[in-house]
Order: sequence, then structure tokens, then C-alpha cells
Amino acid sequence: MTHGISSERILGAVLAGGQSSRFGSDKALALLGNKALLVHATERLAKVSDTVIICGRTEGKGIAIPDRPAGNLGPLGGLNAALHYARDHGFDRVLSAGCDTPILPDHLLRRLTEQPDSTIFDHMPIVGIWSSNLADALDSHLEHGDDRSVKRWARSIGVRVLLSEEAIPNINTPDELDAISVAQGGVQSPRRR
Repeated sequence: MTHGISSERILGAVLAGGQSSRFGSDKALALLGNKALLVHATERLAKVSDTVIICGRTEGKGIAIPDRPAGNLGPLGGLNAALHYARDHGFDRVLSAGCDTPILPDHLLRRLTEQPDSTIFDHMPIVGIWSSNLADALDSHLEHGDDRSVKRWARSIGVRVLLSEEAIPNINTPDELDAISVAQGGVQSPRRR
């Protein structure tokens, strides 16, 4: 399967290694409808990627890999693991998204894959397309600096930023999960009624 630019290979990477401190439990496993957030995000990326991996986990369906060089580095640790996996397995680029963005619109993901260079969305920089050649640069950044902001790192290396009037729903709390569930015609989770 080919996507995006010519015949490049795209690796989808669901970043799922966070501590879920605002959520209060492992939000990757929280249910939206009858599926875990992690499953929703994986299925979304699978539509526009050749293979999807889960970063920040050591188990799960499919390919699960730990953050690199260690856990507790935020999304950059997961992205770094994905970039290295992509480079080592012949993928040209990585399409990243957090497990807490389960309803990413397909057209926004396709828009990213059509970009000629590494690109993020302005209001949701964890959702982006990255050249696998950035693996060493992110290694160096994580080794020599304390800044864990995806947006600031992306800007420091000249990643393009796309503007989008369309919000990408992000789930950080049980209330946000309930709001998205209700908006999609579901109900609040039993613990919240």
C-alpha cells in the first residue's frame, strides 16, 4: 500500500506512553463506545498508513514498542521510538497521533500525508508527519535538553505548521471523554452518571 507522496512508505505511530495524570486511570484503555481510545486511534491511522505501531507500550495487539530512550519523556519519547523504528524498517515517514485523539478526521490525516515535508497541525502538534531521517536529531535533542515540547522541537528544526480551522478533539479528562461520547450519540460512562 502506498500513501502520500509517490510510493513512500508511511508508518503510523500511536503515542500511548503518557501517565494519564489528569484522566486518573490509563486513558488509552478508556472506552469510547465499545472500543478503547487506543483502538480508535490505531484504526484511524491504519486508513492512511502502511503499518501502525503503538509507542510507549510493551504489550498490546500488533507492534508495541517502548518510548526511546526511556519512558516519562512525554510524546517526544514515543515519537523518537517511532522515528527509529521507521528508519530501521524501511519507512520513509511517520504519521503520529496520540491515543487521546480517537476521532481524527480522515481528510486531515490525508492532508498531512500529502505534505512534501515534515508537518504538524498548529493547535495539535502531536498529530504530524515526520521524516524518518529526523531520528538522530530527536535523539540529540532528548539527550542534551530538558524541553519536552513537541511544538518547540518541531519549530527548532524547521517543521512546517499547518493551520486548521477544524478542531481535533483531544481527551485528557473523564469529562472530555463523556462530552465526546455524548456528541457522538453515546452516553456518559457508568462511573460518571
